[in-house]
Parts: sequence; C-alpha cells; structure tokens
Amino acid sequence: MDGSILAANISKSKAPNDYKIVGEVLSVEPIACMMRKDDPAFKKAVDESIVRQIKDGSLTKLYDKWFLQPIPPNNVKVGLPLSAATKDAWAHPNDKPMEAYEVK
Repeated sequence: MDGSILAANISKSKAPNDYKIVGEVLSVEPIACMMRKDDPAFKKAVDESIVRQIKDGSLTKLYDKWFLQPIPPNNVKVGLPLSAATKDAWAHPNDKPMEAYEVK
C-alpha cells in the first residue's frame, strides 16, 4: 500500500495513536501528473509550474497543509513528513517511467 494512503487510513482510524509506520520501504509508487499526449507546449507549461512551486516553496506549503496540518472539517491530521524520495524527486524533477523507481 502506498505510504500516503496508509498514513491517511491510520489518521482516520478510531485510535490513530495506536499505529506507527516503521521499517524499511518495501515499494516505491511514484505519483505522476498525467497530461494529453503530443502537446509539448502544455507539458512545458506544467513542468514550469511544478518547478516554480518547488523553487518558491509553495509546493512545500501545500504538502504541509495536506499532510502535516489538521484537515477540515474533522481536523484529521495525516502526519506524513516529506520522505527522502519525495525530497529527491523535488530536487531533480524528471520524466522517468515508474519502472525506474523499483526498489532493488
């Protein structure tokens, strides 16, 4: 199960403090931005927007809002800090296929 889905399920459980995600990462499941094929201008606009958000810190603020702070209306807190893999992906945006992220 994807780490963010697991953390969200824990946060919504009756006793979230009874759970903790521990141990090594068993699989990596990158999340991608899907877009229409053969539209380089649109891809360039999306890529530039993502890079801008990384550079100006707004992507980190969005992550903080949705994964580290209480989310209305129930004020559930997912509590999933940025992973090393996410930090690396933000430091080196790319077009690699999912297979490039297999844990070996």
